[in-house]
Amino acid sequence: MQIIEDRQALHRIPELGLELPKTMEYVLNSLSGLNCRVLTPVGCAVCAFFDFGADSAIAFRADMDALPIQESSDKPYASTHPGCMHACGHDGHTAILLELARRLSARQKLRHNVLLIFQPGEEPVDGARRICETGVLEQYRVKAIFGLHLWPMLEKGKVFTRKNELMAKACEVDIEITGRSAHIGKASEGLDALDTGVQIYTRVRELEKALPEEIYRILNFGFFQSGTVRNAISPKTVLQGSMRSYQPEIHDYLQTGLERIVREACEKTGCTAKVHITQGTPAVMNPPELVDAVSRLLPVALLKEPSLTAEDFSEYQQRVPGVFFFLGVGDGPALHSVNFDFDESVLEKGADFFEELAEKFV
Repeated sequence: MQIIEDRQALHRIPELGLELPKTMEYVLNSLSGLNCRVLTPVGCAVCAFFDFGADSAIAFRADMDALPIQESSDKPYASTHPGCMHACGHDGHTAILLELARRLSARQKLRHNVLLIFQPGEEPVDGARRICETGVLEQYRVKAIFGLHLWPMLEKGKVFTRKNELMAKACEVDIEITGRSAHIGKASEGLDALDTGVQIYTRVRELEKALPEEIYRILNFGFFQSGTVRNAISPKTVLQGSMRSYQPEIHDYLQTGLERIVREACEKTGCTAKVHITQGTPAVMNPPELVDAVSRLLPVALLKEPSLTAEDFSEYQQRVPGVFFFLGVGDGPALHSVNFDFDESVLEKGADFFEELAEKFV
């Protein structure tokens, strides 16, 4: 089956970030000869426009980049690029969109035009933003955009989504605390960066936990490093973590609170600190009315809770209404694991869903 051949071919040639020359070449070759206009709006991004003579278009997006992970697999289609792997299903997303392209090419008529977007740089760079800034959505009068992600631990072959919050705004948090070292027997002569870090960590966790349980958010640290030897006051502490939320007011509450806690801790201990919080991408927020419109046309299961993972599909949603879906792949390895794989029969389900959506959406 061609869709599986596409997925396996792409899985063998994973590439990172915005530079995907082999992947781009494969996509361009696959689109060659189809009844569409092919364009490369920026870098290694590829778009295919299917003109059915309508006044507006709907768009479908697939991400193409891989992860810097060494694959642990003896499959015949395992990665041939050391230290690089399609561990997040982007090869599957791209295969689904190529299959949709073939099906659209065979059609004579639809209610609207269709723009397919093959995007580099979803992990964790700004591929979606770069594409949006080219004006391609406006150029082709895109009125709605759709995307999906293969999702372990959801029912195999079934499509899921959620109104409003689906995936989080995710920001990286780095705190670097500078103190002054002294022999531990003369601790008063130093400025303890370790103690300052512990105070900050404890108070930040209290800040996050003070929010009501029904507010989805994270502010936590996975890396804490301090000191040089056991018998000297630590001159430096580094904390690295993640801040994730959906509503701007919750993001502001967490960021403002974090910065206040760091400032107050340093005033108390005499240390100094630098705080860096990345901008991140917006939260994936599905418009309820658009979810309802799709649900009237196709079977879509609604999730009770959102995911605190992130996705730059949200950049498209800042410009046009859009819905992001999860395509269940059943039990199996987690996303971003060294042995991630899935039952490739779900790819056909994804292509069927997109094709039917393209046919029925008004």
